[in-house]
Amino acid sequence: MKPDAVEAVIAGLKDAGVSIVCYLPDSLLKELYVALDADPEIRTIRVTNEGEGAAICGGVFLSGKRAALVMENSGLRAAIEPLARMGMGAGIPVVMVMCYRGQLGENNWWAIPHGMTMEPLLQAMRIPYRIVEEASAIRRAVAECYAWSYASYYHSALVLGGSVVR
Repeated sequence: MKPDAVEAVIAGLKDAGVSIVCYLPDSLLKELYVALDADPEIRTIRVTNEGEGAAICGGVFLSGKRAALVMENSGLRAAIEPLARMGMGAGIPVVMVMCYRGQLGENNWWAIPHGMTMEPLLQAMRIPYRIVEEASAIRRAVAECYAWSYASYYHSALVLGGSVVR
């Protein structure tokens, strides 16, 4: 991930009042994880699967604080059940920041299914999302995800693709 994109994500999270970030490391966002871990204003929690991260973010919301779930888009499949229960059943929003594995240009065979399933899953779950491919658009997109999620009490997703992560 490019340095200006890392800075934009962190600035956007801080602007939105995020104090806790749950993540399951992946290679495309590795620079972001290092920067989040080093930031004294953000507590990071490494999770064993994305469903666990979604649940922790939901608990953070219930405590009156703001969290983000940062992951590879493949993690959406692992997080679907907790997201459905919290969002559809209880009005507990989770804002996700994910990389776009499997996007056109992907050269890893194993990542292609991630790109094929991400958007249909987000649409099936009625989760609005924005795909951002320019670092200059990240900070505003983060703010818009939080504004929408906290007004609607439902999830949203920021998907980082293109030159932002490659």
